[in-house]
Amino acid sequence: MLYYLGIYLADVAGPFRLLTSYIFLAGLGTALGALGTWWLLPRFWHLLPRDQGRQYAVDAEKSIGKPVSAGALFIPLFVFISLLVVPFDWMFLEILICVFAAMIVGFLDDRASGGWSEYRLGALDLILAIVASMVICQMEPFIIWLPLIKEPLEISPWLFIAGATILIWTSINATNCTDGVDGLSASLSGMGILFLGAILYGIVGHAPIADYLLVPHYDKGADWAIMAFVLVGCLSGYLWHNSYPSAVLMGDAGSRPIGLMLGVLVLACGNPFLILVVAFVVLVNGATGMIKVALLRFFKIPIFSQIRYPLHDHVRHNMGWSNTQVLVRFMLLQAVGTPILLVLLLKIR
Repeated sequence: MLYYLGIYLADVAGPFRLLTSYIFLAGLGTALGALGTWWLLPRFWHLLPRDQGRQYAVDAEKSIGKPVSAGALFIPLFVFISLLVVPFDWMFLEILICVFAAMIVGFLDDRASGGWSEYRLGALDLILAIVASMVICQMEPFIIWLPLIKEPLEISPWLFIAGATILIWTSINATNCTDGVDGLSASLSGMGILFLGAILYGIVGHAPIADYLLVPHYDKGADWAIMAFVLVGCLSGYLWHNSYPSAVLMGDAGSRPIGLMLGVLVLACGNPFLILVVAFVVLVNGATGMIKVALLRFFKIPIFSQIRYPLHDHVRHNMGWSNTQVLVRFMLLQAVGTPILLVLLLKIR
């Protein structure tokens, strides 16, 4: 909206041209997201449901009674700011609707006594993942780039939807599993989304650099980047209140839409393997536990029987790490590992 306002008013007053600058819009969106979430949460979290505790989770009793579902406050703000600062496109609107729907699903789960069943949540996540995948490819062949392969590949929409659905569904649930230590899920997912925003703006969204690195150029890359930075801003405002000892929890109303956006932004970059680069700690922490449970439940195959999942529970319970140690060490692993893996992904092709 502001982008088109800048075009319209640029001839009236020169400073309005700033509204057509993607860097300015990204900075404005980040600031609005951070300040808006920081201001909004303490004024409305008394309206949110209260945490009921989680079975088998380490130190779950410490969170009982805290406001949960903070995502029900900052996700609508993220949607509104994105509509304000991202140049309008029907695809972006449809993705934001999916994000809002994921928030609604998470909020209803947070509010329900005992929560919804895993199968119901998994089915709803699957529907949202399918819809988001269809929106991204627009039911047309999609160009991707892969590790170890120099030339981009064009794949059919149905193949893209199948793979993208698995990626988004996994991202939603791995992010949700990581939400068990104050500040952990928001920090790790925010860091991953920040890296994705940089890739979208500075690499795949920038034609000369994309050509130099032999990756496809996506003309909507910078638009996606603005949306990524808005979400990083909202997560920053949330972390102000979620830092240890937390005053509020994001709940499924926050973790599920964040996981969906993480998966969507990876796909917008054109390389599905980027999920292993920008969110490998999230995947190791949460997704490996999902694999363990699935193999045991459906195939009676026990693996990692000596390891408690999510992994953050194992290091707290079995290795004696404090919440602060878990947060700092997991963040360090991702902060150091992501640039190294990204360089390898881009150059070994």
